[in-house]
Amino acid sequence: MSEEMRADPRVFIMGEEVAQYNGAYKVTRGMLDEFGPQRVIDTPISESGFAGLGIGAAMMGLRPIIEFMSWSFSLVAADPLLNNAPKMLYMSGGQFGCPIVFRGNDGAGGQLGSTHSWCVESMYASIPGLKMAMPFDAYDAKGLLKTAIRDDDPVFFLESERLLSIKGHVPEEEYTIPFGKAIIRRPGDDCTVVSFGRGLYFCLEAAEKLATEGIEVEVIDGRTIRPLDIDTIVTSVKKTNYCVVVDQSWPFASIGSEIAAQVHQYCFDDLDNHVIRVHSEDVPAPYAYNLEQEMLPNARKICEAVRAATYNA
Repeated sequence: MSEEMRADPRVFIMGEEVAQYNGAYKVTRGMLDEFGPQRVIDTPISESGFAGLGIGAAMMGLRPIIEFMSWSFSLVAADPLLNNAPKMLYMSGGQFGCPIVFRGNDGAGGQLGSTHSWCVESMYASIPGLKMAMPFDAYDAKGLLKTAIRDDDPVFFLESERLLSIKGHVPEEEYTIPFGKAIIRRPGDDCTVVSFGRGLYFCLEAAEKLATEGIEVEVIDGRTIRPLDIDTIVTSVKKTNYCVVVDQSWPFASIGSEIAAQVHQYCFDDLDNHVIRVHSEDVPAPYAYNLEQEMLPNARKICEAVRAATYNA
């Protein structure tokens, strides 16, 4: 964000505590000192208000970054998020674009209770006119976020609080990661496993376990949900003939459901079993730590799904 703000004076960030307290997760540390209070802006606790203000600023030519402490809190801003930002270019006949990034933490963050543990991707991704990215590691967080800030469409950037402490190599030189281009995190020939964001860590853990059993899975990081790189997924499934989708959201009407439907559509004659999905359990997120961990996707559930898909159960 700092690099893009140095390069483009139209970029600014706004949200609760992003200035004085460096944000709830210290993501904006040092930015107030460098860019000042006109570009690093603290807001009242009013997501609907500052989301709408950001959309108006984007319509007038600025490039706002709106930080939600949690995507759970974005629900009170559903009208500007879903009725205004994705539809503005269409409804204005091309007169007003909306180059805005909404970013914050998505999913269960560790004993935050049901109302603060939403996975919003399946609910928001169904709206045409927006883009959605979910970074897996620090390298992708930088490259995808740069692409998001420069994009002329509204981008929903879904991070995970549970990944913020994970370190990785981030080059200092300039780079971006294109939207709609998945990456194979681990090659394999026996089963395709598809996921996004934090779910990839569970998939890679499961892949290590399955490898000791002689099952080599191909782990695909979709990177962006909108646009979805279905071509990379289809190419892999045509090779492996089996598919498991891991999605941290609830199972009904989910991203996992959509990917499974498209894989069945494009790979019907190549599949040797139906696509198996691994989701969070279909219950509100529990507060108790042991119950929350059991609700979420995990390596054990993914191993069971792959064994079932490949008839190794």
